[in-house]
Amino acid sequence: MIRPDLSLPIPEHIGAAHFIGIGGSGMSGLARMFLERGIRVSGSDRADSQALQDLAALGATVHVGHDAANLGDADTVIHTGAIWPENPEFVLAKERGMPVIHRSQALYWLIGGRRLVSVAGAHGKTTSTGMIVTALRELDENPTFVNGGVIAQLGVSSATGADDLFVIEADESDGTFLLYDTSIALITNVDPDHLDHYGSDDAFIDAFATFANRAREAVVISSDDPGARTVTERLVHERIVTFGQALDADVRVSGIRTDGPVSFTLTHEGVDAPMRLAVPGAHNAINAAGAVAVLLTLGHGLADAVRAVEGFEGTVRRFELHGVQRGVSVFDDYAHHPTEVAAALEAARTVIGDGRIIAIQQPHTYSRTQQMYREFAEVLETHADHTVMLDVYGAREDPVPGVTGELVSNAFADPAHVHFVADWQQAADYTASVAREGDYVITLGCGNVYQIIPQVLEALASTPTARAAAPDAAE
Repeated sequence: MIRPDLSLPIPEHIGAAHFIGIGGSGMSGLARMFLERGIRVSGSDRADSQALQDLAALGATVHVGHDAANLGDADTVIHTGAIWPENPEFVLAKERGMPVIHRSQALYWLIGGRRLVSVAGAHGKTTSTGMIVTALRELDENPTFVNGGVIAQLGVSSATGADDLFVIEADESDGTFLLYDTSIALITNVDPDHLDHYGSDDAFIDAFATFANRAREAVVISSDDPGARTVTERLVHERIVTFGQALDADVRVSGIRTDGPVSFTLTHEGVDAPMRLAVPGAHNAINAAGAVAVLLTLGHGLADAVRAVEGFEGTVRRFELHGVQRGVSVFDDYAHHPTEVAAALEAARTVIGDGRIIAIQQPHTYSRTQQMYREFAEVLETHADHTVMLDVYGAREDPVPGVTGELVSNAFADPAHVHFVADWQQAADYTASVAREGDYVITLGCGNVYQIIPQVLEALASTPTARAAAPDAAE
């Protein structure tokens, strides 16, 4: 992993840009926006993907695999943190003395002094950003935006707008959200994570307090999340808008119902507004309240803000249906922290009816797995009927001895609720053997776990009935 050096100067003129790790959700969105500005773009990633194919169709030169020759005659190199210092393209760029900047610095260059809404938090920021962007467009505004995931109804994760407003999902994982000159800061929650970077819970909290206090216009922050409340205690900002179920929240959520589409009431300054969402889960009622609170700070009325957010249809890799075989529905969700996993499974529970939930979990990074394996086990055992545990997706990290998916599965109180299998085909076959009509299979993780879905659907199609012994063992 390369830690970003934010002290490095950002060139005034980017010239031809080469992206190392161009296929990631954030990097591909940035590359798209560079293309929209007429900048020549090239890039590489370790594997082919739809993102690479889409960028190639837009005119980018893309390479599968990393090689020094890929650098070509680029003027500036933009990299993700999830590459190693030995990456041949990175090494050659340094040898040439080229400007080499982190993706957060490329985003800073794109923002260029516009009025910025930055959405931060351990969970919910991709959905919240999507809600704000789609609502602004519904309200006849045309913001530029960069999100961490594809917004379903727009089909893209980023786009260049005509207005002065710029909306981003701000990444707290490596501290780069402190780089931006934010006007309105939305903090969805502050559940300690990324401690490999911050070192302690207190340092994580302090980073969010710094981020919020620097906001030029307003801080919009959860009234319910314990970490967010701790951040609020450290704020010296003149304008703080809270949202959530707390009785003293400025935008208060009450009467949440999840028996069908999520419905609830928002209350602001004594005025009630009923709200009904197209996306499932009680957690999305809270996300929607945060989005509405941002719209209020931007000058929109409560009724208009509610109506606009109600139109949000979700983001890709957030409870996304990929197919149905033998009456078994197969979904994918990006959840990769225990709190996110719990929210995703709770949302599934509200719509599944009499079926069961079979989770296919891929732990993400060795450091997070080592720190939180007990929490993952507890959440999965509580909220899923059965879990198929895969091995760890290391991303930017080297393996840690003893830290595998089996570490999580061994922490289950009842081993009948979990099955660890490292081989994906065996995992798909096992899932098909225990799944029965009406069940939901949900892949969980922010690595490449979604790529197992075709194998699961194929295994379901070729397995006529579920195994007799296994299903009840998971209940």
